[in-house]
Amino acid sequence: MEASGDTEEPPLPLALTRFQVSEEFGFLLPDPLTELPAPYGPWMDIAHELPRLIESHQLRSHVHQMPQLSTQQLRGREELHLAHLVLSFITMGYVWQEGEEGTVQVLPQNLAVPYWEVSQALGLPPILSHADFVLANWRRKDPNRPLEIENLDTIITLPGGESLRGFILVTLLVEKAAVPGIKAIVRALGAIPQCDEESLHRALEELAGAIQAMSAALRRMHDYVDPEVFYSVIRIFLSGWKDNPAMPHGLVYEGVSPEPMAFSGGSAAQSTVLHAFDELLGICHRQDSAAFLHRMRHYMPPAHRAFVEEIRRASLRQHVLSSGDARLRAAFNRCVSELAAFRSYHITIVTKYIASAAARAKARRAEPGARGGPSAGRPPAALEAQGTGGSHIFSFLKSVRDTTREGMISA
Repeated sequence: MEASGDTEEPPLPLALTRFQVSEEFGFLLPDPLTELPAPYGPWMDIAHELPRLIESHQLRSHVHQMPQLSTQQLRGREELHLAHLVLSFITMGYVWQEGEEGTVQVLPQNLAVPYWEVSQALGLPPILSHADFVLANWRRKDPNRPLEIENLDTIITLPGGESLRGFILVTLLVEKAAVPGIKAIVRALGAIPQCDEESLHRALEELAGAIQAMSAALRRMHDYVDPEVFYSVIRIFLSGWKDNPAMPHGLVYEGVSPEPMAFSGGSAAQSTVLHAFDELLGICHRQDSAAFLHRMRHYMPPAHRAFVEEIRRASLRQHVLSSGDARLRAAFNRCVSELAAFRSYHITIVTKYIASAAARAKARRAEPGARGGPSAGRPPAALEAQGTGGSHIFSFLKSVRDTTREGMISA
């Protein structure tokens, strides 16, 4: 098992390829593989049947019968990413098959050991993260047609049907909309040392436009995702075993460590895009929020995390301040304003898909004869006020939005 060796490149100022960032796809894995080599058929067979196996409560027994496969025949980053995606989805299904009241303490060795090895090779944690769920989980129906939702599908899925597909693919379109902004970062950082104010102004206008396009993509969530299905069926499978009352002791990865380990669930805070924009614009979040966001960076592919760290060294804000250029200041402030607007809209989405849905679910739970288990549609109660990543969701999102607004440069 080996990750594909990156060819040495001269240390250009922020060459995207050095950070496994694509000119066309940004942080998305370009055209991911959809099948593993033949020896990994037992994993793929289970992965392709996950919704059925979970809903019929048969996944755990199928996992117990699965052979323990060596990871040595996995070659290159694409195969490793698909293996991590497959094992992540199987793991989430295994843990949450019976809902939050029927969790397990131990991930069996035949799943835990290869999952750990693939995770180590990629530098990712052994849990489903944004890097699997969205960045590596897409394929075009027609390879010759563009990246539009009608031409896209997921590679692996879980219970939730069309709403889960919509949730993944709309999030993917938000990532795709960010690509001109990612390229604008590179141009902006190249322009600062040259004092090329014209190029810098153009880059900031492109960044603001990209953030605006991300907001437009996010609005499509309403068209493709049913709030009841998201809250009652999908959300539990994104939940982790850190800061989750349903799994207070974490999870033992059998054959890896006798001690339980705790990892956060999937979260939009694991997307590299907003971290990169924050660093470029010099947005300073409050201590608790900043600590959570920094912890989420460990759920990103290491090369993407390195990209964010590289941007930290920039001094765009200081450059704009010292330039005294009103056009530059206006373009900078437009970026900050669009980023705050995106975060405000994200709060609107979370209100609809979590807070309002939680209130309705709470009322339903009070009804006689409510049944358990995610496939029965009984929603989880443990994370009613929290994000799947473990944050106290509204205080966190509002704090991050407010500190973004505070990043404006006053005249």
